[in-house]
Amino acid sequence: MSATPVLTAALAGVPIGIQRQGVWQGRRQIFVRFAGPAETATMYTADALARELARGLERSVFHSVCVSGRDALGNADYITAALSQLRGGVPVIVDTDGQRPDAVAAVHAHVSMLQITLEPPISAVALERALQSVTAAVTLKCGHAVVVAGSDETSDAEYLQIVEEVHKVSPDAPIVLHPGQSTERGPMDRRWSVLLEHAMARHRDVAVHVRLTGQATLR
Repeated sequence: MSATPVLTAALAGVPIGIQRQGVWQGRRQIFVRFAGPAETATMYTADALARELARGLERSVFHSVCVSGRDALGNADYITAALSQLRGGVPVIVDTDGQRPDAVAAVHAHVSMLQITLEPPISAVALERALQSVTAAVTLKCGHAVVVAGSDETSDAEYLQIVEEVHKVSPDAPIVLHPGQSTERGPMDRRWSVLLEHAMARHRDVAVHVRLTGQATLR
């Protein structure tokens, strides 16, 4: 009989912070951040991550656990192994780019919210895969939301296209639109009122949120 393999992953730590963006923006969370190429990584087994999360949740009060960072759902088995050990019913949100729709089924039993974050411009192929992830969440009855993390170059047409396409597969999904940096640093002009009007004509549950900034915030 072969031994059960030890699941490990490279994490950019398990920090505590305020959620910078998305449907649970402003919530105090413990973050499980998968490391990107330029980040300092620490190897965690799934069991070690579960113990780290349990200690954190015992010591303080949090709204939720946020699983994010580079290609989080590329580690679906690892996430499942760690989260299945958590007790106490703390909500878990997984923030993903939606490019691994087949992985949604592996994690959905341990996830309260699947957040698909899109950063325009997005190719037709990438948008289609993200929509497949939304469809998987609908089929599995997994809570889900879509975030459009725009830049100063993102056009109204790009925002509205994503809203329309999401509505086709999930008419009730919360959608959050984030403006670019110029709006985050200054007043919100009338463009956003008009854009929100047009977006809500296509999909009722749409909100515009200015992203939080500063050392206290994470994503």
